[in-house]
Amino acid sequence: MDQSDRYADLSLKEADLIAQGNHVLVAYIMKPKAGFGGYLETAAHFAAESSTGTNVSVSTTDDFTRGVDALVYEIDPAKELMKIAYPVELFDRNIIDGRAMICSFLTLTIGNNQGMGDVEYAKIHDFYVPPNFLRLFDGPSTTIRDLWRVLRRPVVNGGFIVGTIIKPKLGLRPQPFANACYDFWLGGDFIKNDEPQGNQLFAPLKETIPLVADAMKRAQDKTGEAKLFSANITADDHYEMLARGEFILETFGENADHVAFLVDGYVTGPAAITTARRSFPKQYLHYHRAGHGAVTSPQSMRGYTAFVLSKMARMQGASGIHTGTMSYGKMEGEASDKLMAYMIMDDSADGPYFHQEWEGMGPTTPIISGGMNALRMPGFFENLGTSNLILTAGGGAFGHIDGAADGAKSLRQAEQCWKEHADPIEFARDHKEFARAFESFPGDADKIYPGWRQALRINSAA
Repeated sequence: MDQSDRYADLSLKEADLIAQGNHVLVAYIMKPKAGFGGYLETAAHFAAESSTGTNVSVSTTDDFTRGVDALVYEIDPAKELMKIAYPVELFDRNIIDGRAMICSFLTLTIGNNQGMGDVEYAKIHDFYVPPNFLRLFDGPSTTIRDLWRVLRRPVVNGGFIVGTIIKPKLGLRPQPFANACYDFWLGGDFIKNDEPQGNQLFAPLKETIPLVADAMKRAQDKTGEAKLFSANITADDHYEMLARGEFILETFGENADHVAFLVDGYVTGPAAITTARRSFPKQYLHYHRAGHGAVTSPQSMRGYTAFVLSKMARMQGASGIHTGTMSYGKMEGEASDKLMAYMIMDDSADGPYFHQEWEGMGPTTPIISGGMNALRMPGFFENLGTSNLILTAGGGAFGHIDGAADGAKSLRQAEQCWKEHADPIEFARDHKEFARAFESFPGDADKIYPGWRQALRINSAA
């Protein structure tokens, strides 16, 4: 059934829709399945399924219902581009406080339409939220400024937070895990639980956390510097998350504000993020996106992109989210992924299809991980244009030839090298830990800085 007369209006102008502020705009890359209708017909069917319609006419439709139809307002079949305007009235609101919710946004925009028989694929690449609707989302309650305060740094441009993930990510018993934390904290700032870590039988949370809290105190006493720990409270059950969070805060005691809470936001969904955001508003909310590649990878033609995931995370209230390494590490990504970082950090930012004004909503920190080490960081900073972020380098710290503390120091020196606009090889001559990173990661050194052995008078084999 061709529904383009009802669910499409190509006379609508995007600038007018934005000025009126009554619609959420969504840009999809969509391909109709061969043998079905044309592009506009398929797009209109998609909009109908995403809002008020079905595949037949029904007797219960009235004039008001037609007034909240989702409308296709722009198509470019050659580029497989489809844009749909969703009236804000379509989206569900809380009965307790009238707030908006990401799960409703996803239910409409990638709900049943992902399984439609006439659609080969459809994936969200960008979306725009008008101010009157954006204010109904929680947004971050805690930001990187709060971590900079704990670290006794300036709250504007407080700089690079050097972090790690204890490796191996599974298999360490409580005391070896705490020992590894202490070793890293002698040089670094921030340690995160890896996403599978929680309450395994070989490392019960109630045994591990007291030892980590003690390691933090000892490292702070030894270095005279504050330290940070991101504890995984991810669980299926709301009450289990609360129990873990409350135990962790009680255990860290006077250092409770040194603790972030990590939640696996993709696999547990928006409910888990909102549980942490609203139950522990004073803790930095660390959004880990494990599993996201199932829908966000460029190889996946359905779902949504990593850019869209990050933008939704800011709306939900994530203090920080992993954004990949923008092609500088081991994970899938591109240098242009910096647009994702700008969208979550800045108050006014351009996406692939829409400009978004955040109107004072708190920023979300890019968290960088996946194959990074000191040699890769200067180029990464140069591409992004800022070092106001968190790094969690596992191998980049613990793979350093002189151990985790020196690995952390080499990462900190990498930021210094970039800030001073120094040549990395020349910089290495006077910075031992950074210089030793060349020997620690010779494969990267050969690729990024050819001739480094002769320049640094090092004859190690590749």
